[in-house]
Amino acid sequence: MAALVLKANEAEEYYFDEGCYILELSNTETDPDVSIARARVKPGVTTKLHRLQGVVERYVILSGQGAFNVPGQSVEILVSGDVVIIPPASPQSITNTGRDDLVFLAICSPRFTVEIYENMA
Repeated sequence: MAALVLKANEAEEYYFDEGCYILELSNTETDPDVSIARARVKPGVTTKLHRLQGVVERYVILSGQGAFNVPGQSVEILVSGDVVIIPPASPQSITNTGRDDLVFLAICSPRFTVEIYENMA
């Protein structure tokens, strides 16, 4: 495989029903092992409780602050630089507890597809 540079296009950011804005940075069938998306959650918003079947998801917090929730575990407060590793099928949500947008990378392996997403709300 040859090296490939993907360019982010801010105009392609879309609202996902989970409660956040998504910009797909890398999510193609030619690279099925991983996907990378930038997620943006508005202040005061909590994403819907959901889980991903058969996929490990990682959040890399870029800016803002939030509260990460997995039912049955204590809520974790997140700030820039924090990384969350979410095992497959783990119910999860995140709340923006700050005054600015909460922005993070969502890195999935294997790659994210809508078929693996399960809304639990």
